[in-house]
Amino acid sequence: MSVPSPETPPPGPAGPPGLNPKWDLIVIGAGPAGLLGATRAAELGLRVLLIEKNRKPGVKILMSGGTRCNLTQATDARGIVEAFGPQGPFLHSALARFSPADLVELIEAEGVPTKREPTGKIFPASDRALDVQQALLRRLHRSGATLQLGVAVQEIVFEEQHRAFLVATESGPVSAQRVLVTTGGLSYPGCGTTGDGYHWAERLGHTVTPRAPSLVPLRSDQAWVQALSGLTLPDAAITLEVDGDERGSGARPRRSVGRDRASDRGGLLFTHFGFSGPAPLNVSRTLTLASPTAQGRLICDFAPTYDRTALDGDFLKRIASDGRRGAGCLVDDLLPSRLGDAVLAQAGLVRHLKLAEIGRVRLRALVEAIKASPVPLSGALGYEKAEVTAGGVALAEVNSRTMESRCRAGLYFAGEILDLDGPIGGFNFQAAFSTAWLAAEALAAGVNGERAAR
Repeated sequence: MSVPSPETPPPGPAGPPGLNPKWDLIVIGAGPAGLLGATRAAELGLRVLLIEKNRKPGVKILMSGGTRCNLTQATDARGIVEAFGPQGPFLHSALARFSPADLVELIEAEGVPTKREPTGKIFPASDRALDVQQALLRRLHRSGATLQLGVAVQEIVFEEQHRAFLVATESGPVSAQRVLVTTGGLSYPGCGTTGDGYHWAERLGHTVTPRAPSLVPLRSDQAWVQALSGLTLPDAAITLEVDGDERGSGARPRRSVGRDRASDRGGLLFTHFGFSGPAPLNVSRTLTLASPTAQGRLICDFAPTYDRTALDGDFLKRIASDGRRGAGCLVDDLLPSRLGDAVLAQAGLVRHLKLAEIGRVRLRALVEAIKASPVPLSGALGYEKAEVTAGGVALAEVNSRTMESRCRAGLYFAGEILDLDGPIGGFNFQAAFSTAWLAAEALAAGVNGERAAR
């Protein structure tokens, strides 16, 4: 792809004296939001400069989904909104302009077939994130937008005298009357996401809410948990509870009773450090937003399809009808053998103990170990392992119908830099693409309207 220098933009009308901004729009950050936002704005007639400090665009796309790129979720706009909980209504306009179906259609139009997995996740049929990145780059190239790689933005300043933004970069200043910030958050710093956009937003008058790693694995020092490393449960119901003295005002968990609790149901993976998998990742923000050193517990239901009372009754019947059998038979039909042994041990039982010798107290303890096993947590892994960042530019300060700042005209935001973080499963990429598409269309409407009025 040809990458023209930002110092030699395509011809355009002269800008304000002194700055002479020849770009209609500068987009900062060539991640999913930046790539699509720059493309759409250029397709609608704007002279667009897209600046990326990495030497490769779309790095997070390449890393996402285990290098498979979970594009979106097989749902409609309402499903995306609901998944984001209290933050979700902010996305109504963006999803109305660019839905999950629209995203799939766009990618497939670039020659990349997609597939839906049983979880509802949408991937490229090739399982290659590179195919998605290349599809977006092909469309960017056709749009006429200029991509500048390997150039870090140092600061964004609004020049009141000229009513334009001056963007200072390593290779010199560039300017435009409109800027779209799509720099992402702090997650996966290996992608180059170092949180620069938060600083610029604050300097331009915005509030940035408390940030923390989200969709991040949880730590537990419990030996029996770590001994189960590698074991996966496809279906577990969990509730994360934060210790009382660690509760913070920043926590805004989805699907929870209060800000110190969050619940989810889905896959659970035991690891050498604690827990990973969809369910633990989805509740992790409640712990990380509470405090950088927050502790708590994970209440685990390892057999959520079984009612507690029915399970207790079934165990009693087995004891009455076949008291000679070992206690292991109670868990063999419910759980993998290693986990079965672990819950037996928590109830003070061993596999070979005869059913007739268990007793009512230990039987109840076994049911509790299966249905509500409390596991102390010692924290969470950091941004290096977090899929998204919780917190960001306050949504109340951004117009949800245009993505334009309410604090500074001409400044727009899209993607993870906003205070938007959804569950695992393609929801966050969809939010990034949709907010960028909406911002681009709003920007183009404004610029083209000004041109028509001249």
